[in-house]
Amino acid sequence: MTDKQKKVLYRIIATALLYAVLLVMEHIVKPAFMEQWYVTLVLFLIPYFVIGWDIMYKAVRNISHGQVFDENFLMLIATIGAFVVGEYSEGVAVMLFYQVGELFQSYAVNRSRQSITQLMDICPEYANLEEDGKVSQVDPDDVEVGSIIVVKPGERVPLDGIVIEGESMVDTSSLTGESVPRRVAKDSEIISGCVNGSGLLRVKTTKEFDDSTVTRILELVENASSKKAKAENFITKFAKYYTPVVVIGALLLAVIPPIIFGGNFFDWLQRACIFLVISCPCALVISVPLSFFGGIGAASASGILVKGGNYLEVAADLDTIVFDKTGTLTKGEFKVSEVQPSADKNNTIGKEELLEIAAYGEGYSNHPIANSIREAYGKTLSMERVTDTEEIAGHGIHTFIDGREVYLGNAKLMDAQNIAYTENKTAGTVVYVACNNVFAGSIVISDTVKEGSKDAIRDMKQVGVKKTVMLTGDRQAAADAVAAELGIDEVHAELLPADKVGQVEKLLGAQNEKERLAFVGDG
Repeated sequence: MTDKQKKVLYRIIATALLYAVLLVMEHIVKPAFMEQWYVTLVLFLIPYFVIGWDIMYKAVRNISHGQVFDENFLMLIATIGAFVVGEYSEGVAVMLFYQVGELFQSYAVNRSRQSITQLMDICPEYANLEEDGKVSQVDPDDVEVGSIIVVKPGERVPLDGIVIEGESMVDTSSLTGESVPRRVAKDSEIISGCVNGSGLLRVKTTKEFDDSTVTRILELVENASSKKAKAENFITKFAKYYTPVVVIGALLLAVIPPIIFGGNFFDWLQRACIFLVISCPCALVISVPLSFFGGIGAASASGILVKGGNYLEVAADLDTIVFDKTGTLTKGEFKVSEVQPSADKNNTIGKEELLEIAAYGEGYSNHPIANSIREAYGKTLSMERVTDTEEIAGHGIHTFIDGREVYLGNAKLMDAQNIAYTENKTAGTVVYVACNNVFAGSIVISDTVKEGSKDAIRDMKQVGVKKTVMLTGDRQAAADAVAAELGIDEVHAELLPADKVGQVEKLLGAQNEKERLAFVGDG
């Protein structure tokens, strides 16, 4: 709770105590000095001014700026009207309850803002600029395109760029939600906001700070409230016309009936004040945008960026949700689940040797799959046994271990090298191993499903999502196993990123105008 909110709370407590005492004095004790109406008026004005002085100030200030018909003005004339007709306690009560509601609203908004502020931590505070062989810390905003920056282990990348020297694993979870670190090396693109792992990187910047990924994300968060949903726009327009109609209606109610039908003028004035209080649109005007703002804040606290209330409103109409697998539905934490030597009768390599070969072959890699193989091997590696290691993008590794030529990778690598192999259909990621162009066996690395994924899929279907789809680059067997465990309706496996785009476009093309589709993940 902020200092401002605490002050309002203290005023509410003080007013409530004074109000309670005055009610007891007015209706139970009834001292002699309260027999005079003006004494009672003065006594009730004390808590009224304690709780309502800021409302009166806002109303007068807004009127001076040409903004007459707002909730402050309505509360002011309604409570003053209550005092005019002698309902002093009602005037104080209305203002007191209004301030209690305002305090709850302010607290809710502040909690949402704090959640959003936590997301701002992805913004880097400095950049290590390299000039003439010297490195100095500067503001990221002062770095020009084409400059060389140094990103040390553990530091947040300040600007988008291309790696010109170094190799490392970078944590992109704060930007993409992907739990598995991404490997970057020379000529790799790297985006601002992600955290460098264990390697030192020299990066040539390709964008200014104002155009960088992290800046665009922060702008989306800061401007989220400006993108209003249809319901918010309707309420704003509604209040613009509704408020003056209510004020004019109350004025007519106070004046016309006593003139036409007769009766006590103060009775009709009292009715007009009651009409003003119950017709005040503040609850309606506040509740709709507050609910969207609260939703955006709650989402940001869970690491979800909502670009605006209009997008939150669309999310309520989703009927198809497409998921990436690794790091989204699964943990992205890989463990060796099976070591299967070749069944060929001429094969002399057993389980332990097969795992040893794979561990040495993956000895220089920081990829999570490589880490899981080395972890399963569990022994210290003497890397002098390994020579001429080459990583084949999208396929695997080619290396020499103790003079033996070794290939480790997926089925595509075996096919590319014309190595006959036995397909392993076990669910999981399969690494095939070949020594001297002869298939030696396979190792299965399995990912585990995230806690809560199954419940999330079930809950989505209960609230109206008709179809869930999973897209993955993993093998069909592994994808089917995860889909069966989670209750996914449709699965597309062994996809490249471009293939995933194509599948999403097909799904979109099959929908009608009223249906909505969402994609979850960084695939």
